[in-house]
Order: sequence, then C-alpha cells, then structure tokens
Amino acid sequence: MGYARLLLTAAMAAALTLTKVSAAVRPPRLDYQITKLPNGLTVVLSEDHSTPIVHLQLWYHVGSKDERPGRTGFAHLFEHMMFKGSKNVDSEAHTSYISSVGGQSNAYTTDDTTVFWETAPAQYLPLMLWLEADRMASLKVEKATFEREREVVKEERRMRVENQPFGRLQELIYDQAFTVHPYKHPTIGSMADLEAASIEDVREFHATYYVPENATLTLVGDFDSAQALQLVDRYFGRVRKASKPVPRDIPKEPPQTKERRVSLEENWPLPAVIVAHHITYDGHPDSYPLHIASKILSDGQSSRIYKSLVYEKQIALAAFGGGNIVEHPNLFFAVAIVNPGRTPEEATSALIAELERFKAEAVSEHELQRAKNQFARDYIVSRESNQQKASHLAHAVVIHDDIKTADGEFDIFMGITRADVQRVARTYFTEQNRLVMTVLPRGYKKGQ
Repeated sequence: MGYARLLLTAAMAAALTLTKVSAAVRPPRLDYQITKLPNGLTVVLSEDHSTPIVHLQLWYHVGSKDERPGRTGFAHLFEHMMFKGSKNVDSEAHTSYISSVGGQSNAYTTDDTTVFWETAPAQYLPLMLWLEADRMASLKVEKATFEREREVVKEERRMRVENQPFGRLQELIYDQAFTVHPYKHPTIGSMADLEAASIEDVREFHATYYVPENATLTLVGDFDSAQALQLVDRYFGRVRKASKPVPRDIPKEPPQTKERRVSLEENWPLPAVIVAHHITYDGHPDSYPLHIASKILSDGQSSRIYKSLVYEKQIALAAFGGGNIVEHPNLFFAVAIVNPGRTPEEATSALIAELERFKAEAVSEHELQRAKNQFARDYIVSRESNQQKASHLAHAVVIHDDIKTADGEFDIFMGITRADVQRVARTYFTEQNRLVMTVLPRGYKKGQ
C-alpha cells in the first residue's frame, strides 16, 4: 500500500509539473500591421488565410463614460441609430446587405466603447468597408427615427433591468460607489434622461464622437494587406475629420477615505449584501494580479466566496462578483443573496471575513496555478476565430493605446506570484476603500 501511495504521489507531482509547463506554453503571436489614415482613422490588418472569410470590427472610442449628467444612454442609443439609414443605405438595409451574401453583423456598447462588426465571405470586403464608411460619413440622425429608437431602448431597459428580479443590482452598486465619474450611471441610461433628450443633443453627440480620429478599424481574415489597405483608404479616406478634437474631460473619481455603509429598499424577493472596493484600471501593473485575485475569490462555484457562503456556512442562496477592470479605475465587488432564515448582517460579516483572509494569508500555489491555467485556457481559446483575434487587437489599441499588449499580457499573467496577489489585495481591499451596501425587500422585517 505504501509503495502504491508513493507511485500515486509521484504521478500527481508529474501531472502538476506537466500542468505548469503546458500552461506556460505560449500561444502563437498575432501577425498584424497597424497604420493611420490622414483623417485620423487607425487601421489594423491581420491576414488569416485558413478560411475564405473576413471579419471587420469598427471600434468607436465612446461609451457611457463619455456621457454627461442628464444625457445618459446616448452611446447605447447610437448603437441602435447606426442601423437606421445613411445617405446611400436605407434603414435596416445594412444588416440585410450583409446577410444576403451569407454574412453576419451586429453591435454592442460598453462603458468605454461602441463596437460594430461584420463577418462575410472574403470577396465581399469592399461591400463591408463601403457600408461602414457610408454610415460613418453620412448617418441620418432624424427626429422621427430618434424618437422611435428611444422607445425601443426604453422598452429594452424595462425588460433587462426594471422587470427582472435583482435587475437594478449593478445600477445601485455603481450609483453608490461613484460620486462624480460617469461610471456612476448605467450604459443603457435612465428613463428620465432618455425622455428628456432632444434631437439637437443627439446630433451634437454624434458629430463629436463618431468621427475617423475616434475610430479603430480592424480587419482579420483572407485578404492581402496591401490591397485591403488600398480599399480602406478608398472608402474611409474620404470621410472628413472632425472640426474639433474629441473631448476627454471626464471627471476623475476622488479617492475614498473612509468606509461607507448604505441601506436601501427594492421590490426584491430576498435581501442582497454587497461589499465593494475601488480598484485600478485595465493595463495598470496591479490589474493583472487583480484579475487573478478576482478569479480565486469569486469566479464560479469553486471560488472561495461561493464555497464559504453557499456551501459551508449556507448563509447565501447565491454568491458572486468580480473585478470590473476597464479603461478607468473601477470596482471589485462581491454579492451575497441572503438565504431565508439568515440575516444580512451574517452575510456582510462573512464577505468581509473572506476578503480579510485573502489579505492575511497568501494564496496557495495550487490556487495560483489553477487560476493561471484557467487564464491560459481562456486566452488561447479566445483567439481561435477571426472575430476573437480582431477583438484582442482592437482592445489593445483602444483601451491600452498599445497594440503590443494583445500578445504581451500572456507573459505578464504567467509571471504573477503569490506575493503579487497578496500585495494587490492589501492595497485595494482596505476598510477606508470599502462600500458595504444592504438592499432589503420593501417591508422586510428582521428575522424573516
């Protein structure tokens, strides 16, 4: 029996070593070239001849953080408006043209960016470029269209936010955690702001941000780069530059200097407890170990917080969270939906205890390696398609202002140590940097 155990131990050690080695095997670097047109449009080209298709992404560096108080929801509104016709393309015809040649197209909006994309057979690259250039240069921002799309967005908000149990959770967290930075408001905007918006407000927003010097065009697929660049210049080179620089006067959130505790009421079935801390921005040296910390603490049912609050202590019906690491400093937050018969106070204490333990005790080598392996897996899998490669390249250009990070981050993650993870936990998970928020069902009585 002793010999068998020795063999098993040796096999496990070999497997662990193999896991470490395989996790450190670097994926192939992306092959690309980057240039800028005279009108300011950044262009990234990456040839991939494995399949006869091309994927196009056009990133506008505008999201909800570029909106002003009282004018929220405009970036998301333009995600809709950009499909409603331009000088040479009828409403909804953009999508129809792409689908008619066997392609796909869509768009999405974040706090920091608005992204439009198409995938189509390679021979239709000129069509894709013409369509995107046409709506960049000559989008129709008409009052009737704006009013229709405003109603669509309002209904989307009702369905996704207001009519969902706990649908306003993230909105409440960010409203309480931020005082001046526009991350305070949700990407979808508020009903009041959408209703108050005028066509003049909307046109000004479009003229300010949907311009070549605020855009990055990324192409990945089956093309010759020199020919593709000629096509890009033919269609986009004629789009005029903006008459004034794109504004970046976004208010900086002041440091939090003491713990804040807030109690709110919502029409929710169960209490929710949130513990949030302000963290740094995407690309900061601390952001990489914070990614690892977030994965260990709150990523899935095997995470520390879930195991402790749901499985072991049975305080929470569900527990989740994570680090929202984006262009400007943001939040790490952990949420517990309190089990019937348990109290919000118990959940608060348990969440804080897990974060304090994370600061006091370095993570195990097993936890760190597991998180690195998960990252390596996700990193490699997320670069398999043309669309995913384009996203990596565009994100590096727009958010990091450094295309080399599209490849360079892998080595950074693989080099993170246990001490790095503990250091960032001690830096950011402090009492003075903590928001504790309790959201109770309306009419909630203690002990129910």
